[in-house]
This record gives sequence, C-alpha cells and structure tokens, in this order.
Amino acid sequence: MTVTRESKTFMLNMGPQHPAMHGVIRLVLELEGEKVVDCDVQIGYLHRAFEKHAENEPWNNVIPWTDRLNYVSPLINNVGYCMAVEKLSGLQVPERGLYVRTIACEISRVTDHLTCLGASAMELGALSVFLYMIKAREWLYQLVDKLTGARITTSYTRVGGVKSDLPPGFEEELLKVFGQVRETLGEVDALLTKNRIFVDRMSGVGVLSQADALGYGITGPMLRSTGIPFDLRRAEPYLVYDRVDFEIPVGATGDNYDRYLVRMAEMEQSMRIVEQCFRQIPPGPHSLTERQMVDAGVMADLGKHGETGKIWGAQAETDPTLEGSGRGCRTAVAASAPRYNLPVKEEVYGSIEGLMRHFEIVMWGRGINPPAGETYVAVEGGNGELGFHIVSDGRDRPYRVRCRPPCFFNMSALRKLIVGGSVADIIPTFGSVNMIAGELDR
Repeated sequence: MTVTRESKTFMLNMGPQHPAMHGVIRLVLELEGEKVVDCDVQIGYLHRAFEKHAENEPWNNVIPWTDRLNYVSPLINNVGYCMAVEKLSGLQVPERGLYVRTIACEISRVTDHLTCLGASAMELGALSVFLYMIKAREWLYQLVDKLTGARITTSYTRVGGVKSDLPPGFEEELLKVFGQVRETLGEVDALLTKNRIFVDRMSGVGVLSQADALGYGITGPMLRSTGIPFDLRRAEPYLVYDRVDFEIPVGATGDNYDRYLVRMAEMEQSMRIVEQCFRQIPPGPHSLTERQMVDAGVMADLGKHGETGKIWGAQAETDPTLEGSGRGCRTAVAASAPRYNLPVKEEVYGSIEGLMRHFEIVMWGRGINPPAGETYVAVEGGNGELGFHIVSDGRDRPYRVRCRPPCFFNMSALRKLIVGGSVADIIPTFGSVNMIAGELDR
C-alpha cells in the first residue's frame, strides 16, 4: 500500500529578535521544508521621525540628526544635507573646503564597507575576517575622531563649509593607515575570495537582475553588482570628484558574491581618491605659529572684563574638538557668509559684534534664513543615492525635508532576493543588502 503526503507549508517568524535582523527587521516566512516560498518583509521598528524633527529645528540643528541616518558613514550624510541648504542659499564653499569634504566622505565610505563585509563574513562563520576588518575600521575611526572630535556622530560639516581644517599631521597619519588597511584587505582577500565554503554560500545566491534593480530604483553597490556602472560621483559630479581619477567597479551576475567583490574594489578606489585629493588640495592659511596662543577660557574671561586689547591679536587655544576652527583656518574651509557661519572664537571672545552674531545664529527664531524655494541634492552614499529634498518658506527652519534613503529601495527588493532560496541563504543575502535601520526607517 502506497501512502502519499500532501506538501504543506508553515509560517515562521525571523526577527526582529533574531541576531541577523539586528532587532529592527521582521521577516514572516512561508516555508516548504527549508525552501522559502514567500516572505513578508516588515520594517519600521526604528522609526526616528527624522523628517518631522528636521521641520521643527533651525537649519543648523538638523546636521546632528543626519549623523543618525546611516550612522556607519555619517560624514556623507552631513555633506548631502549641507549641500542642499547651500544650493538653496547660493553659497559657494572654498576650494580647500571641497577637498576636505571629499576626503571625509571617502574615509566614511571605507568604514561603511568594512563594517558591511566584516559583519556579513562573521554571520557566515568567518570570525577572523570580522576581527581584521573591524580593526581596520578602528584605525580609521581614530582619525575621524581626530578630524571631527567624534567617532560616529560627527556633525563635522557646516552650511557653507566644514567645522575645522585638517589637523596637523593628518595627511601623513591617514596615508600610513591606508597602507595598513590595504594590508588587511589583502589578508581578507586571501581568506575569503577563493575560499570554497564562502564562494559556495555567496555565488549564485540572492541574484538581482538589471531589470529588477532598475525597477526597484536600486542604486549603489547593489546596482553596480548587476553590471550597471552608475555612480553619482561620476554621473553627476559634486565636490571635486570631477578632478580625480577613479574606476567604478561592477559585477556581472548581481549575486551576493558580486556585491562582496564590488565593495572590496570600491574601498581601494576610495583610498585612491583621497590620495589624489592630498596631492591637489590648496594650502590653508594657518596662523597658529604666527600668533600668541591664549587659552580659550582665559580669553573668554578677559573679554568679559573688557580687556580685549590683550587678546585681539591672539589665537584661541581651544579644546581638541575645536582645533583648526580658529581665525587662521576658517577662511580656507568655510564660505565668507556672516549670515550663515558662526564667527571664530577669537571674535566671540574679543568683540561684542562677534558675540552678538554668534547668538543671532544659534538662537531659535533667528538663525540662518535661506530664501523661499525648494531644491534636491543627491550624493553617493555608502548604499547608493542619498538625496535631500528641502523646502524653505524663508523662516529659520525648513518647511519640509524629505530624505531619499538608498536602504529603503534596496530593502524593497529583499523579498525577491530570498524567495526560492533556503532559510540559510537569508543571512548572507540580507547582509549583502547592508541595511542600516537609521537610514531605512529615518
């Protein structure tokens, strides 16, 4: 007697508590054994109301909120938002400021890819690779800290420029670290790229076609892994990307393995861009060695007592987080626009005009007031096109801010990538998408 059994499916929750879902994504899977028959991807577990926050804060106060979008590459977020406000306001950033922004963005891109690939490898069991890549990221984070005063929530860019010039010795330290990062990437390449286990788990899995990528509006490494060489740095150059030579790595099949290869190659191109920027960057008018150095606290006390004659010709010796933002450095990295830029500390401490202008810019109801209008600016983020559509009604805060997060479009294709595969394939596929919830949910 022959007994036949009907094929049945069952439902399984994967996340948000599952470690690979980072506590912010829920996959409701319909399974037939180990095969994924259908999937409902649920987002929104980390909704931060970025856009509504931005509409209730002065223009400058939005910059710290952008840090929390893709918090793995926050410097790119800072630049994108500030470029949108500058376009609306008609501000032109000085040449040196453009180069400094480009350098900061590419450092951030490398840290983003190191995190993505390291975490993805760890989830497949390659713990050594994760440790190597996070160590390399740590070297870069230490330099980001030296440049901005923070490792992750940098808030480095300002409307009209950047907070401060490059600190002394930054170029030499960064180039040395790049050598160490390249050595680490070589080790990772030897461990993973031709590793039979890794290749079998990644190759032919999570395949995305060119038509589907374009249909979903996908950009960044996910799009380029399908063979389409679209990169905003080349397609619509901004900052100084039209002055540097770099390649756009592309894949062939659009699978998880191609996305790994594209990100590995992009890190080398980012370091190449930074090295060219250092060769081209115009010198900055540093005056730290020409003026008398006075502690900022002492300078403030002298100013309060009206003894400005003792400090007017001096340079403020500030906290390390404000290094490079004094009178001798500001003009090279920030636009000459008193209505938009905070005055240097020497003017704040040494003149009533500087003190008043400082308070005018930071006070609610005052601040900067771009002309009424609207604009859209997009930059190449770690995951693709990061765009900001801002609307001004002439007040001291945005009327409307709309963020185009690349993660949202990349995640929209996740169901298509995992249906038909196995449960075990969900982990590498989800890792290759590089979902950052702060950007996805905004």
